[in-house]
Amino acid sequence: MTTAKKMYREEPPEGGWGYLIGLGMALPFISALGCMPSFGLVFGDFLHNLGEKTSAIAVVTSLFFSSMSFAGLLTNTLFRRYSIRTVGLIGGSLYFFGSLLQIFVQSTWHLIIAFSLIQGAAFGLMIPVAYTSFNAYFVKRRVLMMNIAQTLIGIGTMVYPMAMRFLLDSFGFRGCLAILAAFNGHAIFGMMVMHPVDWHIKRIEIDECELKEIIKKNQLENQNNLIIKNDLEAANEEKSHLEPLMGDENSKNNINENGLNNHELKRDSKSNSMAKLSNNNLEKVVENSIDNKKSMGIWEYIVDFLDLTLMKDPIYVNIVLGISFALYSDIAFFTLQPLYLFELGFSKASTAEIIAIGAAADLGSRIFLAGVSAFITIPSRYVYLSGSLFTVISRFAFLLVFDYTGMAVITAIMGFLRTWIHVTLPLVFGEYLPKERFPSGYGLFMFLQGNITFLIGPFVGYIRDVTHSYPITFHCLNFFMAACAVPWLIEIAIIKLKKKATTV
Repeated sequence: MTTAKKMYREEPPEGGWGYLIGLGMALPFISALGCMPSFGLVFGDFLHNLGEKTSAIAVVTSLFFSSMSFAGLLTNTLFRRYSIRTVGLIGGSLYFFGSLLQIFVQSTWHLIIAFSLIQGAAFGLMIPVAYTSFNAYFVKRRVLMMNIAQTLIGIGTMVYPMAMRFLLDSFGFRGCLAILAAFNGHAIFGMMVMHPVDWHIKRIEIDECELKEIIKKNQLENQNNLIIKNDLEAANEEKSHLEPLMGDENSKNNINENGLNNHELKRDSKSNSMAKLSNNNLEKVVENSIDNKKSMGIWEYIVDFLDLTLMKDPIYVNIVLGISFALYSDIAFFTLQPLYLFELGFSKASTAEIIAIGAAADLGSRIFLAGVSAFITIPSRYVYLSGSLFTVISRFAFLLVFDYTGMAVITAIMGFLRTWIHVTLPLVFGEYLPKERFPSGYGLFMFLQGNITFLIGPFVGYIRDVTHSYPITFHCLNFFMAACAVPWLIEIAIIKLKKKATTV
């Protein structure tokens, strides 16, 4: 008696090595996201001694995100030539190298090269690697594990400013940068653990009932494909009969050298193409796609490479512009806040404590969102809209307080709202874009967001240098935050009015 051959299906680990993937994703995010609110704390005195103005900080941070966006846009091309882990290791090594260069920084240009260009590009390479690997290892537990990873990032960003203050007081400016470089070297470890999911895939034996369900599902899919094929062939044949035939002398042009009518050739070629598709001849499809790309012009290739047809979608454009303005406003605000507190007379210790309180509120908000999402389903875009709208209101209150307690409370409120802007960002695109267009749509957003940040960053810094007023600068940043909330509210109102008009 012969035993039946066992069949297996492959599933993501949903744990195991995936826990290290989550840790590896958190490490570079802690370093990159934690350094922005503490940038003025670490480099403020250095830039002041160089005689640089606020615009220098705006240019340095803006160039960081611009470099990140360009590198993120190139990752799809790099993934075709190298493994995901290799690209991640390149990014982690560059990030560590940029940190080493900062130890010997002597001018603003040195800081731009080391921090903005090298580390910005490195972080842009690591983001897609981390997200791609994480999504490969987790499917069913993806939301839970992402919340845990975001909590780790929140804890890291909360401790970061306190650690920077301690290092500055204990080891000075250069010593602080040396220890920070050692910590940033963990980005290499974070990318090193990004093993291909095939190394840790789970093989689960398929029982008889499950095998029957799979066979039944495949049969239904084949029947549907056959129906679609027959419908398309019938439509093509009907179309070929409706096309007018040329008469007299022009009818000769409809006969090729082999004596066949061109309409018949068209019909045959369409049938052949459909047959190839129905037989899943993917190699031919890929070859045809490559040939089409070779025949493209430069502009057509750029449109296809960047998926610029998304820019014809007004809702997508509204999402991209709104999030880009809100992100820049948020990052620039928390970068300038330490300098504003110094101007108000707060000590470095008090400033670091206030920043840490905001980071702690950020962490609490991440836990709060994770708990709420387990019981209530709220569109991510509405959460993002609420965060930007309430942030505009809280910033007006921020400019009305000058004591430690009031500043700590309002910073905690803004830190709590900050999570609604950062954590839900990829989910906004994921809920609006189809799965097949998410990579290109998100990559295009990174590219546009980086360039928008680069364009408006120096402008805001120039306003601060001309007016010598932080409140005016913060009002300008608040305008960009409102540039997210107001157009989104208008869009929602228009869509609801149209739906109401169609139902009447």
